Amino acid sequence: MILETPSLTLRPWAPADADALVKNADDRRVWANLRDRFPHPYTRADAEGWIAFCTGQAPPGAGLAIVVDGEAAGGIGLERFDDVHRNTAEIGYWLGAPYWGRGLATEAVIAMTRYGFEHLGLERIQAGVYGWNGASARVLEKAGYALEGRMRRHVVKDGQVGDVLLYARVREDARVEQDGARR
Repeated sequence: MILETPSLTLRPWAPADADALVKNADDRRVWANLRDRFPHPYTRADAEGWIAFCTGQAPPGAGLAIVVDGEAAGGIGLERFDDVHRNTAEIGYWLGAPYWGRGLATEAVIAMTRYGFEHLGLERIQAGVYGWNGASARVLEKAGYALEGRMRRHVVKDGQVGDVLLYARVREDARVEQDGARR
């Protein structure tokens, strides 16, 4: 699976991405806004392990590389829920700091969201954003996600207790947008 947008490509991770992955992921500012399963410091062994894990998954798998100007600048993925929540997925994404502030995360989230609705049959895609991460909240808002709630004191990251903001987008929102009734 490869998704092309005007500024970037979303594609499966490849072994050749290891150096760029380490370069862009080994940043405390990136780590501070992600789950603890995202290591810090981020080593070459971490990169090789992640790439091997992703290549072993069925498409769309655990994640895709966000490629900008030929370099793996970050990652994005959909993690599908199960049981009665099987038509819902959580979207997660990150970009290396040199790529911040250019609208690239929003472009990637829009492309992955569209893919989830059109090709995976999802009805809902959601994301949790740490209360201190206003930039990620803006990414989701610009991608058409709505704030549904605040889970107070729901996260502990780097010794800090914080809120999680729950954003979501549902298939019906995408249909309305395609019909031209919104935006």
